Amino acid sequence: MPATTKPARAAYRKAAVLEPVGADQALAMLKQQASASHRDGLARFGIPDEHALGVPMAKIQAIGKRIGRQPALAPALWDTGVYEARLLVAFVVDPARLSAAQMDRWCRDFDNWAVCDTLCFHLFDRSPHAWRKVAQWSGRRGEFEKRAAFALLAGLAVHDKATADDGFAEGLRLIEAAAADPRNFVRKAVSWALRAIGQRRAGLHATAIALARRLAASEDAAERWIGKDALRDLTRPQIAQRLARR
Repeated sequence: MPATTKPARAAYRKAAVLEPVGADQALAMLKQQASASHRDGLARFGIPDEHALGVPMAKIQAIGKRIGRQPALAPALWDTGVYEARLLVAFVVDPARLSAAQMDRWCRDFDNWAVCDTLCFHLFDRSPHAWRKVAQWSGRRGEFEKRAAFALLAGLAVHDKATADDGFAEGLRLIEAAAADPRNFVRKAVSWALRAIGQRRAGLHATAIALARRLAASEDAAERWIGKDALRDLTRPQIAQRLARR
């Protein structure tokens, strides 16, 4: 799988680092923005709320911006087990300094789609280890670990501007290999990755549609669901028009 390029990571090295913040201080910031009604609504989206404070994502991102990139804070935040503290990790770590071992550790701890997707889409996909982790995690047994592979692949399709189409063609091969997994959070991420790759460039759009049609015609229920879900999105006229302008 291709490596993330240096230019894609350079902007993150320039992020401001403010006064060091401890986990207790960061939790206090989160608690100030907590809402009982927001916490009570998490279950509607399949997010466990027993370790949640009830802080909207926009406010978590604002706290992350206020704290700045402070990688030393992240392990302590993660170890609190607090839902919003784990989301905040995505916005305080410098992806260029993130180790593969740390990515693996956090991936093993994923227990809901929101933390998985936030770290994959806002942190892991900027890491130099990102493509290697897509390949590795796509073979994992755990539902959220395997989801992470395809949430990460979707993030790369959106944010990695340097990788050539052949890198994403390998991603499509992994998608096809995983498409028969019937687990809800895996199949939704597989569809997400397929749709994201198909919206990247015209050549990939045609290849992704061909794959989606093969899956939609499958006798396997999970493959059929993914294929039809992707086709509904990728065959929209707006997608073809946008790709034609690029």
